[in-house]
Amino acid sequence: MIKNFIDIENFRKKQLDEILQIAKKIKKNPKKFSSSLKNKTLGMIFEKQSLRTRLSFNVGMQKLGGNVVELISKDIGFDNKREEKKDILNILAQFIDCLMIRNNNHKLLIELSNQKVLPIINGLTEYSHPCQILGDFLTIHEIFKTYKKLQITWIGDYNNVLISLLHLQNIYLFNLNVVVPEKILKKNKSKIIKYKNDKIKLLSDPLIGAKNSNCIMTDVWISMGDKDKNKTNHFKNFTVNRKIINLATKDAIFMHCLPAKRGKEVTSEVLDGKNSVILQQAKNRMYIQQAILLYVFKK
Repeated sequence: MIKNFIDIENFRKKQLDEILQIAKKIKKNPKKFSSSLKNKTLGMIFEKQSLRTRLSFNVGMQKLGGNVVELISKDIGFDNKREEKKDILNILAQFIDCLMIRNNNHKLLIELSNQKVLPIINGLTEYSHPCQILGDFLTIHEIFKTYKKLQITWIGDYNNVLISLLHLQNIYLFNLNVVVPEKILKKNKSKIIKYKNDKIKLLSDPLIGAKNSNCIMTDVWISMGDKDKNKTNHFKNFTVNRKIINLATKDAIFMHCLPAKRGKEVTSEVLDGKNSVILQQAKNRMYIQQAILLYVFKK
């Protein structure tokens, strides 16, 4: 049976717990897993820029004993009509064992995964970023040991990272404040409301949202491919600064999936400060990616 990793909402809690446990085991004893994917090959297609996803999948696969080939979209005809995408995928399946795609077409990922000829992993689309959020959840597990009584607060845009965070919350039911500018919240309320439960609060004031939070998360205000360059006008007072951090609990952590626009969504003081766990967060991307790879390969 072909396993894919497209969206967190496609999984049950038990399956996600399994992936998280695998990641913890790999991090604790990497040598034990150094030949787990020997003779397996991961193909990677990046149609969007990438630093952390590229490194974490590439290095992570090699540390599991596997091989990696980066496929340039235009060179293999994946970005044009030279061949049907389904035909390209069928050919790739003759040479590689798994395909990670980072693109701006979530619908295409779903179509390819439905072919069931090769495991497909979502490395980021315009709709979601499941690897990032599951890696973030691994970091939260490490720092707080339990998530059940935590208050997590998102301060920023309604974007792909937030969607995956909402998917995760709907499964684990932790307390989540979603703090989005009022105009953006109104524009996307019909999309957000389907995830709403009694542990989610929708807010537009970062100062209210940050109060007594254990974890504050943010992201850039304008994502790659976002054509609304005037969107930043909505984010007045949304910069995560020391004032916002001071409203959180004493042991609160600050998370950012990176890259960050210093002085925009977050100040350098916070990004480089004692509450920031961005480097632990980035490194954990590799362990969660390795766990996802082992999960999709597991029969």
